[in-house]
Amino acid sequence: MNDWGCLYSSIFPDLVRFLHRKVWDEERARDLAQEAFVRALRERPDKPRPFLFAVAANLARDEARTMIRRKRHLALIQGGLTVETSTDPETELIRAERAQRVREALECLSERDREVLLLWDGGMSYAEIAAETGLAPGAVGTTLARARKRLAETYGHGARDHVARG
Repeated sequence: MNDWGCLYSSIFPDLVRFLHRKVWDEERARDLAQEAFVRALRERPDKPRPFLFAVAANLARDEARTMIRRKRHLALIQGGLTVETSTDPETELIRAERAQRVREALECLSERDREVLLLWDGGMSYAEIAAETGLAPGAVGTTLARARKRLAETYGHGARDHVARG
């Protein structure tokens, strides 16, 4: 019934962006998006877009749990020392600082606000977000507006704090 090639072309970039903001690793986000499509092809849902985002959200949650366990294990093995390398240290530092500030700002949001914001950023419609989160369709816009405002405020406070410390 669905043209999976067109569906893949139109949804995959949004799904990867959605997942990237959950797992913070673009390659891993692509892998998880592929897995979501594999599951959708097996299930053949009537509404593939919401199905894909729901599966992706679950995969990202599982990924987060796995990463926490791995980090704890590595910290125990390495005595808490980790060394990261980059080809351009200055660029990598700026990128890492920005990514960390975004992560921190997102983590300051409530789970509902974060989920609504990430689903919207992933390209889901208000109706799809409502179905995924259990919010009333009329509440999605308000929740999204408040989440954006809180994210911007939190990110801005982080920038001021960073300048004050620097």
